[in-house]
Amino acid sequence: MLRVVIVDDHPALRAGLRAVLEAEPGIVFVGESDGLEESVWPLLHRARPDLVLLDYHLPHGDGPQLCYRIKSQVPSPKVGIFTAYASPTLALPAMLAGADALLAKDLRAHDLFDALRRINRGERLLPQISRTVLEEAAEKLGADERAVLGVLLDGATEADAAAALRRDPREVRHSVQRILRALRLEVPAARMA
Repeated sequence: MLRVVIVDDHPALRAGLRAVLEAEPGIVFVGESDGLEESVWPLLHRARPDLVLLDYHLPHGDGPQLCYRIKSQVPSPKVGIFTAYASPTLALPAMLAGADALLAKDLRAHDLFDALRRINRGERLLPQISRTVLEEAAEKLGADERAVLGVLLDGATEADAAAALRRDPREVRHSVQRILRALRLEVPAARMA
């Protein structure tokens, strides 16, 4: 059984997604949150999901930052960042946050179920990061953050990056958090999801 939690600020979307998930054999809906810090952590602790479907754009924070904090927990669930605003620029922050997937909210139910099962098996479903996206990201970052980004893009862990750059692991962690803040994609309110 694949245990799934939904974190999204739209109640109607949560209700619809819950109904879809509950109808699929082998997938168990175990809880939902509107994305507010005071509801996310107790839910994750209580429900112990295998996978979190996490909205990219949350009104009181953002999905990649929350994903990063979720993935730093031991053990951590798989995280699929879920978005209605499809953009190639979302792949880089999703990857840096440790997301296991970047999923469009307009997926058909069958495709969503397939993606959830693939994520649960350990597949990473992230789009390739284009050179243009990397160049645009580099323009927003300082030299230290660019160095950390470069090492992480080569597949290194944060611990490996700290060793390679001769930095304290906490410094690398703070750099990743600064990178995620710098790369946060702002979208018009009418398009947020």
